[in-house]
Amino acid sequence: MARLRTHLAALGVGISLALAGGPASALERLVLRLVFLETQVTINLSAGQSAEQLIQASPDLQDLQLASGGKLLELLRQVFLTPLPLETKAFLAGSTGQPLLEQALNAATHLVDLEGVEPDVSGRMLTDALLRAEGSGQPNILGFLRELPGEEASIDLSRVVDVANRLKTNLEEGVALARSGDPASVSAGLRTPLRSSWSREVIQVAVPHRPQSLRVLILQPASSANGRLVVISHGLWDDPESFEGWGEVLAAHGYTVLMPDHPGSDFNQQKAMLSGDAPPPGPEELRLRPLDVSALLDAVSARRLLADANLNTNAVAVVGHSWGGTTSFQLAGGVPTDHRLKSRCNDLKHPERNISWVLQCSWLSGINQAAVSDPRVKAVVAVSPPLRLLFDGSRLETLPAKLLLISGTRDWVVPSGPEAILPMRETKAVERGHRLVLVQGADHFSLRSFRGEASPARVGPVILGWINEQLEVDGAITFSRGGWGDEQGSLVDVSDRL
Repeated sequence: MARLRTHLAALGVGISLALAGGPASALERLVLRLVFLETQVTINLSAGQSAEQLIQASPDLQDLQLASGGKLLELLRQVFLTPLPLETKAFLAGSTGQPLLEQALNAATHLVDLEGVEPDVSGRMLTDALLRAEGSGQPNILGFLRELPGEEASIDLSRVVDVANRLKTNLEEGVALARSGDPASVSAGLRTPLRSSWSREVIQVAVPHRPQSLRVLILQPASSANGRLVVISHGLWDDPESFEGWGEVLAAHGYTVLMPDHPGSDFNQQKAMLSGDAPPPGPEELRLRPLDVSALLDAVSARRLLADANLNTNAVAVVGHSWGGTTSFQLAGGVPTDHRLKSRCNDLKHPERNISWVLQCSWLSGINQAAVSDPRVKAVVAVSPPLRLLFDGSRLETLPAKLLLISGTRDWVVPSGPEAILPMRETKAVERGHRLVLVQGADHFSLRSFRGEASPARVGPVILGWINEQLEVDGAITFSRGGWGDEQGSLVDVSDRL
């Protein structure tokens, strides 16, 4: 029952997001169509203010109440009558008309049919419905749904199944590739707990392209510094601390590591957005994030930052996770184009469609300003990056940097099939020196690594080996020699089998 309750609560939120603006008449019926069972469940929303009244007014719910031994009543209370978070109204009001919200609503409309109402993906109708629900003294899912326009909304649950099956299909080739290959060998010395041989500092750095300064976490080797610099770029609504374990591996082997907060899309921005104090990240962030990294390199070159470190800024490495991986690819010379964005973003049934397309499609209006490469970047590691719609691969042969792409075989957010395997295969990236490593069983967030973990980050050694090789740094490990695997045998270089 707990799992069913969770799914139904999520369904209620999904309905709220998917329904659209139109006539002022209130929604009267919600129909759940189970085509595969040749049946449907009708809930008469207009007939009651309580879970008991909903059951009394809906014969289908009466049958389910009997079949559940009376447990449906409590489930309905929790799904329909739990108060909505206070931040919901502020979030919608602050996000109305923003590309990221519009793309999320556009995707949600695929699941819902609303009789006689044209879709409105701006979010304005949702905010109005919330205000009316509050005014009527029912600020919950039931009150919210009753204030939406139209007479009947229906959800074909087979569409939900279709989406789940598509996501599963987008992972299958990656699972098969990883299982068919030999896992990377393991260097025991790289899997023992790290000695704290670095200093840690958090500073603020002024940059010319933003009104606010960048918060930067710096890790510096205390001894045996190699004079090389690595920048780690976090993903959407994340922060440097989520990747500090990667930085510790690099700092322990002589690298100075800069880890900036990207203020337009970091964890603090998420908090401000949810409280209604800021809109979602806009398309301009696609350009501003790589500029954050270049500004830090400029500051080091001009000795305004790390003046005593004697760092080589003519050949640096950039590592990124999720949106940070996209950022690193831009810095390496990847040129975003709008061709696939224009042809695929409105295709809600495209076989490659995945959750990351919501974010990618929100970048469309900023795409022509997002070619912001930095020739100082010579080595790139992109972990789980959204990139299928952005880059056509036509410039891979001219990239000044070599790319290591890492993807998890259970990544439902940025699945390996369309977002890693297909781009590498279609662009013949391996022939140009780029590589793809799959991590068996890893999801979108499990490859992150926090400060002071008992053993080095799961992908820390492979990141180290790649950067050593591309920057021609003498070290205990390089990518080609191997030794960067883990004890679970989950890291597999599939590049030669694409």
